[in-house]
Amino acid sequence: MDFREFLKHNNVILDGGMGTLLQAAGLPVGELPERWNITHSDVITGIHKDYYEAGSNVVNTNTFGANILKLDAGELDAVVCAAVKNAKAARETSRGEQPKFVSLDIGPTGKLLKPYGDLDFEDAVAVFAETVRLGVKYGVDLITVETMNDSYETKAALLAVKENSELPVIVTNAYGEDGKLMTGATPEAMVALLEGMGADVIGVNCSLGPKQLVGVVDKLCECASVPVAVKPNAGLPSAVNGRTVYDVLPHEFAEDVAEMMKKGVRVAGGCCGTTPEYISELAARVKDIVPAPLTQKQITMVSSYTHAVRFGGSPVLIGERINPTGKKRLKQALTDGDMDYILGEGLGQEAKGAQILDVNVGLPGIDEREMLCRVCSELQAVTSLPLQIDTSDPDAMEAALRRYNGKPMINSVNGKEESMRAVFPLAKKYGGLVVALTLDESGIPTTAEGRVAVAERILRTAAEYGIRKCDIIFDPLAMTVSAEPMAAVETLRAVKMIREELGCHTSLGVSNVSFGLPTRDLVNSTFFAQTMENGLSAAIINPYSVEMLKAWYTHRVLHGLDENCADYIAFAATCNVSTVTAAVALEDKNDGSDGLEAAIRKGLVKQAGALTAELLKTEAPLDIVQNKVIPALDAVGKGFEEKTVYLPGLLMAAEAAKAAFTEIKAAMQTGASARDGEGMRIVLATVHGDIHDIGKNIVRLLLENYGFAVTDLGRDVPPCDVVAAVVRLHAPMVGLSALMTTTVPAMEETIVALRKEAPWCKVVVGGAVLNKEYADRIGADAYCKDAMQTVRYAETLAAELRR
Repeated sequence: MDFREFLKHNNVILDGGMGTLLQAAGLPVGELPERWNITHSDVITGIHKDYYEAGSNVVNTNTFGANILKLDAGELDAVVCAAVKNAKAARETSRGEQPKFVSLDIGPTGKLLKPYGDLDFEDAVAVFAETVRLGVKYGVDLITVETMNDSYETKAALLAVKENSELPVIVTNAYGEDGKLMTGATPEAMVALLEGMGADVIGVNCSLGPKQLVGVVDKLCECASVPVAVKPNAGLPSAVNGRTVYDVLPHEFAEDVAEMMKKGVRVAGGCCGTTPEYISELAARVKDIVPAPLTQKQITMVSSYTHAVRFGGSPVLIGERINPTGKKRLKQALTDGDMDYILGEGLGQEAKGAQILDVNVGLPGIDEREMLCRVCSELQAVTSLPLQIDTSDPDAMEAALRRYNGKPMINSVNGKEESMRAVFPLAKKYGGLVVALTLDESGIPTTAEGRVAVAERILRTAAEYGIRKCDIIFDPLAMTVSAEPMAAVETLRAVKMIREELGCHTSLGVSNVSFGLPTRDLVNSTFFAQTMENGLSAAIINPYSVEMLKAWYTHRVLHGLDENCADYIAFAATCNVSTVTAAVALEDKNDGSDGLEAAIRKGLVKQAGALTAELLKTEAPLDIVQNKVIPALDAVGKGFEEKTVYLPGLLMAAEAAKAAFTEIKAAMQTGASARDGEGMRIVLATVHGDIHDIGKNIVRLLLENYGFAVTDLGRDVPPCDVVAAVVRLHAPMVGLSALMTTTVPAMEETIVALRKEAPWCKVVVGGAVLNKEYADRIGADAYCKDAMQTVRYAETLAAELRR
């Protein structure tokens, strides 16, 4: 039976954990579980068989970490071949009449992608593609991408699946206690990205127990039009007599997951700590639950790497200032490659309330493809706003869409056959909300009826490519009234007709209406108010225009979109609402004069270095560190702890601070301390058998920027090597990281060795499979759930050592 067909009409039971069972079967610390497909095929086949007999419809191959970063090409081929063979053998010999499928399991690489890490996006795609091709070669029925905690790596994996197979794909992410991925994505943002790219199932796995995942699951079910999957852990882990155990029993697990299935989940199984007993209880509990009907939610939204922006409520503001049309200073910045100016434009518009940034770099004499990719990438490193990729060049469009982290707006397509055939395949492959201009080979229709007719033709062609109506937003084109007196009237009519008759959203470049007229802001703001009254969903505007913002804030108040008028009152306090104010001229205002602290907070690496070099001409190096660099880092760190700054922002601020420190150290010509207690030695390592070093690398970067002398031993580090480094350096602190359940015993072994050979050393532990109780049980001095907690602990320890 075809999996997609089965999925349409049935609830699907997945399998449970693999690592815990392999540990129980004797998997040595440090040995790659995937190699057991070859060396202990009977054990792997037995586990798969037990899951099938417990009621699983889908069993994942033992290939979670099988990739070319760990194994050479020949061994990877052999491992995947054996893994698929084992799963198929289990299917053929297991009891049970339920449909049974074999899924190729793909987990994260353990690396963070650029610009926050060292793995390039295309290299990540290539890593996943190699494994996908082998899964197809050896005949799996579907592919599961799971335990991803970064939206960008998730996109790389899904793109690899889509480009190298036609198989169904389940994608599940690991959400934290705050209901977001490690790099900040909300469930809504992941639905926007993954559904746009064509995932068959979207969900959550690992991280937490079933009760803790209810909020995430509810949001997924609210937004997703495809089946939702949940695969929780068996609660929280703890160490008992040297074994890892979990605190949610099988019947409790099954009861909690069954409640989720009653509320809309269609695909369910278990992750860390779950066993065939858990799956058996689950299968029995849900066998009579009628599958929740799948409904097309018809939600129009775009997303960044952190959040989604929906259309249909409050009109969405799209910042227009990263577009060279009529902007001399921006043209010069694009020609010179002045990224600080361009990034400043993005950050400035965000500060003024823009919700999406238009990005257009089309200019004679520059490589639009290269520049569009660069600008989009660097903007996404410093701002969490979604982007509107604005280009008429299909090659540049595809390059930018491919590397975009989220679901972008695509500006634009039109009713010309050539345009639709070029843009719609890209929108289908990469996902996106397509801005459709209501013009065709005959030009721009003069009447609203003519523009609606073009819109209808665009919708019909989009449907041929499988693009939903909710993923098209129409621009009925604001024409200048100085050339055509009835232009605004027809545009307003078109906005209303498209919204009411076609049921589609609209967007306008509002300021086009006033070309050739004096005091343009008055015309623009009045027209903006009229378009909103006629149902406009989004407007491309200058966020610095006080008159435009007056119209927007007032509209929201009068339409009940501003609770307690709070936003309007805050806005009114910043301007004189009784005075007609012209738009703010900014062509030469963005000069990067906010200062070093702001540059670090915003993650402007190049600017931070340049500003530091300038400050060194008049200020002492240590004064710059104490009065500017450290306060900026502390502000970002506090924001991260309070969940107002996301991990990418934290990392970019650290990189900017690093650029500042580079200038300072060069000026000092020494590695002298820049802060009391700086220079305390800390050893970091990912424990033996574990190759995931994302968390450790983040910790290292922040510790270094707070002035600690970090020795990073890397990943898969044997206990003896950790001890040797601590003893040699007489380090007062060591940080140990583990992501996988199977490698936690190596962490405990390392702690035991440290207690014996280096009793003075404080041991800090962290990782996705840990919590404070577990850390206490294995003898750690502290559990730190993120990098900033590690910095705070190190600061406290340094202060104690100085006493």
